[in-house]
Parts: sequence; structure tokens; C-alpha cells
Amino acid sequence: MTRIALALLLLATPALAQETKEASCGYQAQVIRAIQEARMDRVKLRDVMKVIVASNPPWPANYSKAIPTYAPWVYDQKMRDLRKTDLGTSFEQQCLEQWELIQEQQKQLGN
Repeated sequence: MTRIALALLLLATPALAQETKEASCGYQAQVIRAIQEARMDRVKLRDVMKVIVASNPPWPANYSKAIPTYAPWVYDQKMRDLRKTDLGTSFEQQCLEQWELIQEQQKQLGN
């Protein structure tokens, strides 16, 4: 999961900082769910970005930048686990729980 925490740091931008943590984590969870759905639909990893973006996802466009970061992690999961687990919900919970830590790390990176 440290890869996901790193992805949270990479995704954050000044524009996103004005969003609530609930909105930001919710959008990120939607991205994870879309990747998981693509994986279950057997979309190839190299095509996942193109397929998801072409579907006109409901999140702000800047969140699509996270797809290449999150996709390898989702694609590394076993299919049997993907059928039983909502990675988006798990990710959203982790994001909400670690929000303050992530914000602090972003401030430190900005110095």
C-alpha cells in the first residue's frame, strides 16, 4: 500500500488542495474502481488509460492523470481477489484516514 500513498502524493496539485478530502478521496476511489472494472473486463494494461478516458468518466479530468500510477497496482491483484473486493472502497477509506499525513508530506515536498 505504500505505492498507493505515494500515488496520493503525486496526484495532489494546488487545484486539488481546495477540494474537501471527501471529494478528493471519492474521485480517487472512482478511478480505482474504473481500473478494477477494466481489469475484470480484460482490458490490457497498456490500453487501460485510453479505454477509461474514452468512457467519459465522472471525475474531473485531472484525476485521470493517476490512472498510469494506480493501474499497475490494480493489475497486480489476482482476479479472484478483484471479484471479491471493492478496491475503490478500501482505497477511499485509506485515503480519508491518511489525509492529514499526506497533506503534511505535500507541504514538506513543497519546501
